[in-house]
Amino acid sequence: MSIWQFVKRVTVSTASGIGSVVDAVRAIFGADPELRRRVAFSVAMIALSAKMAKADGIVTQDEIRAFQQIFEIPAAERNNVARLYDLAKQDVAGFESYAEKMAGLCGSGHANCAMLEDILDGLFHIAKADGVLHDRENAYLHRVAEIFRIDENHYQSILARHAILGEADPWLVLGVERGSPFAEVRKRYRSLVAANHPDKLIARGLPEEFIKIATTRIAAINAAYEMIERGLKVI
Repeated sequence: MSIWQFVKRVTVSTASGIGSVVDAVRAIFGADPELRRRVAFSVAMIALSAKMAKADGIVTQDEIRAFQQIFEIPAAERNNVARLYDLAKQDVAGFESYAEKMAGLCGSGHANCAMLEDILDGLFHIAKADGVLHDRENAYLHRVAEIFRIDENHYQSILARHAILGEADPWLVLGVERGSPFAEVRKRYRSLVAANHPDKLIARGLPEEFIKIATTRIAAINAAYEMIERGLKVI
C-alpha cells in the first residue's frame, strides 16, 4: 500500500479523529519499518501543519505553496489529502495528544529520533513561508519540540538555522558554545554535515521534495561554519 492509498483509506474509513490515523499507521505498516517511517512523516506533516494553521488562525497562500513544496501530491489524491487535513484541523483532540502519538512511533527512545526533527523542520518551512514567524506559531512549534524531546538548546539551534530572528548566530546554528576552540567547532560541523547528508535523509524515508528543501539545512550549517572560520582567522 502506498502513502496516498493509505491516506485515501483512512479518510474514507476514519471518523473518530486523527489519533486513530496514527494507530492505523502502526497497525498497517508495523511489519515494514521503512514504509512506516515514510507514511508517518507524511501523515505528521499533513496533520500537524493543519493543527498549526488552526493555532495561528490564518492560512496564507505562501504557506499553502510551502506545503506543496514538501509533497508532490498526485492530482487524483489531492481531495483525500485535503480531507485528512480537514480531519486534523477539526478534530477536538489537541495537537499535543497527536504529537505524543507521533513521537511514540519512534519508540521509547524517541528523544534521538531524527524523523521528529525532520517534521519540526518541515513545520518551520511552512510557518516562515509568509516571511513572519507569528507568536502563536512559535509557541506551537516550541511545544511540539518539547513533546518530541528536542531540548531547548537544540530548539534554539533550529530556530537560528531558519534565521527567524534575523541574521543567524553561527555559534547557535552549529550548537557550540561561543568561543569554543576551532577544533571543536570543526568536529561539530563535520558531525552535522554527515548526519544531514541527503543519503541519510532518504534512508529516513523523507519524500524527494523534502530532500530538496532540506538542502537549506546544509546551506545554513555551511554558512555558519564559514562565518566562524573567517572570524577566527581575523582574530
